[in-house]
Amino acid sequence: MNTASFAMQHWLRQIESQRDLREIPFLQKQSDQGNMHREYHKHHSAHLNRDMELLSFGHAGARVIVFPTSCGRFFDWENRGMIDALSHHIEQGWIQLFCIDSVDQESWWNFDAHPKDKALRHLAYHKYVIEEALPFTKTQNNNDYVIALGASMGAYHAINIAMRFPEHFNRTIGMSGPYDMAQMSEPYNVFSWIFDYYDDNINQCNPVPFVKSAADKYIDKIKKMDIIFAIGETDPLLRGNQLFTDALNERGVPHAFHIWDGFAHDWPIWHEMVLHYIGGDGTR
Repeated sequence: MNTASFAMQHWLRQIESQRDLREIPFLQKQSDQGNMHREYHKHHSAHLNRDMELLSFGHAGARVIVFPTSCGRFFDWENRGMIDALSHHIEQGWIQLFCIDSVDQESWWNFDAHPKDKALRHLAYHKYVIEEALPFTKTQNNNDYVIALGASMGAYHAINIAMRFPEHFNRTIGMSGPYDMAQMSEPYNVFSWIFDYYDDNINQCNPVPFVKSAADKYIDKIKKMDIIFAIGETDPLLRGNQLFTDALNERGVPHAFHIWDGFAHDWPIWHEMVLHYIGGDGTR
């Protein structure tokens, strides 16, 4: 089996295995587990015209907006042990995590939709995050330092939204993410349409060409963020990460890009990876 085939099967197994973890009842709105405060919230999104749910962990510190993996849910990070990995940081009041829902199945994974409609749904999701989710987190925690964080497709979301709205984020962290749709179409078929249709809406959703084409005044805002992303040396998405670091370098944007040993595209590795970067480049 070649690397691309292995990667596709791994991605599909990742999505399939998450389904068993998603039908979880929430019997209480809030709880305190040890020293960690946990809350469940649900509200109707005007921008998406649907209910959106989230889980928060912690009581103080930098506000961390956590994006789930492909077609993931707001409770995936808890189920996959990521909250446990960050428990010391959360309990110390250094960070507060807000794990939000995704609409991937209504956008990029909606294989019946035209690419333009996929992009428009994704951009509506951005409006939800910026105009609804972020203001809500501010009512829970008035810390002005905001981090966008995610792994795999969640890394794409964290990087993409931070590039588009740099004034709302102080740091963005991507672990094992795809940042160029054309490159991602090589190992995965989710963006296989990219060579047949392209417009400005899609460009807004595509980090590498977005950075290349962004106005200088926009780039100046991006330069003020901490940008950190890492990926495994045998991950088929590596070349997309290299294209992203090249695009940032071309525009003079400081950032940290790290290549880990092996595939490094799985939850146990992300447990370790997130501890290296949540406090900045290379910190624990």
